Amino acid sequence: MRPRRHHRRHLAQRALPRLVFAVLALAAGLAAPPLVATPAAAHGFTSVVYVDASAQGGDTIRTVVELEYDLLVSSVARYADAPGFSQDGMDVWKTGEEASALNAYADPIVAYVTKRFAVTAEGAECDAERVGQLTATERDGVPYAVLTLDHDCPPSGVHGIRSALFPDEENYVRDTVTIVAYELDTQTGAATIDKKSPVFSTEQTLVERLGHFFVLGAEHLLFGIDHVLFLLALIVGSRRLRDVVLAATAFTVAHSATFILAAVGLVTVPAAIVEPAIALSIAVVAVWYLWRVWRERGTGLLQIEGGEKPGFSTTDAARLTVVFLFGLLHGVGFAGALGLDEPFSWQLLGSLLVFNVGIEAVQVAIILALFPLLLLLRRRARRTGLVVGIAVAAGVAAMGLVWFVERLLGAG
Repeated sequence: MRPRRHHRRHLAQRALPRLVFAVLALAAGLAAPPLVATPAAAHGFTSVVYVDASAQGGDTIRTVVELEYDLLVSSVARYADAPGFSQDGMDVWKTGEEASALNAYADPIVAYVTKRFAVTAEGAECDAERVGQLTATERDGVPYAVLTLDHDCPPSGVHGIRSALFPDEENYVRDTVTIVAYELDTQTGAATIDKKSPVFSTEQTLVERLGHFFVLGAEHLLFGIDHVLFLLALIVGSRRLRDVVLAATAFTVAHSATFILAAVGLVTVPAAIVEPAIALSIAVVAVWYLWRVWRERGTGLLQIEGGEKPGFSTTDAARLTVVFLFGLLHGVGFAGALGLDEPFSWQLLGSLLVFNVGIEAVQVAIILALFPLLLLLRRRARRTGLVVGIAVAAGVAAMGLVWFVERLLGAG
């Protein structure tokens, strides 16, 4: 019986590199289409609109609205009877000359935006008119159009903002989140608007406003496939509950720190660096697990995979250090997704903390759902658990490498 077991282990060792290569090739093939994606498809599922709203004296409310440039071009060309904008607008995509195309089509742009975005006073929409020229800016490497509007409102102590920009029926994005920084009705703070809650009012309670940030944070992690894959790589690479708890804690502490610092403007890292680095972090953590399997292939790997390995090794410490460093990058990425660019205030800090709690809630839920199943599989069917772990890690590594190359090319 002993020679037979040795023969089986030898076959498994020989098959390991082939399995890894096959899964990497398959995952890379499935992930390759994004490399040739069009700009309009590069957003992912959700677009973010940024609004800065403030009282200007009298009954005038000024809003500065920032919208993703290529989405605006596509929507205005199709839905505001400006077909020429599609070609003219994309001809200057990422050239630094976007403002010229924006101002050439200023009237249809204003018509499109004001039909879907409004300031209200006691529930009634205020008349809006454009202020000055349209400009262009950049957020996390993505060109944005900037439109300033003055809203002439009747006297009111209760103002609101309605936003239905880039709706589902336009078939460009899954949802649009509008993040509002406001100084209205003696209040200062931040709020979010989406298709489930399309209107913000200064009458809303603090709990309601913070609740929206909790949901926004939860959705960001849940639908942020790169962060989910990083977490999946941590889960697959953890043998015991202690391993995944320590890794998740290191990741949480790191990303929470840089998230707060970046969101209030104390830490600034260009998206051209952060986004490729996040993609690379996914691949590195997954490859770390594959390397460990390969390194231990001749030292009773199947028994270790299915059981407990006592002690805390230098390898464990090195893994936690790597996870912590990559967590710092992910925190900057979370802050970029939230996109608040406001001076520090306690209201802002509260919103940031609640957004972060939403992220952590989903992170804990994913760990509680997946790690016990993986642990059970490893203990009941060790060989199967090993193969599943290798396959998942190889697929995650491939996706991370493809995204790394894609984001490097996009940054260039």
